[in-house]
Amino acid sequence: MDLTDELRNAAWRKATKSGPSGGDCLEVAALSGGRVALRDTESPGQAPFVVSAGVWDAFIDGAKNGEFDF
Repeated sequence: MDLTDELRNAAWRKATKSGPSGGDCLEVAALSGGRVALRDTESPGQAPFVVSAGVWDAFIDGAKNGEFDF
């Protein structure tokens, strides 16, 4: 399956704390090869950003460790 088909059929999910309106959130979808796609819930028709498993893991580790806290 090529990336376009994979994204079309992706199971998008967002944080449970994002609220019922769904705005102002990011959605993620697991792809083949450990890749992860990200998209803005306010613009679901725009092309998503796709990262490798290593980039996603580094981001999650950084978020858990407070690297992105303001």
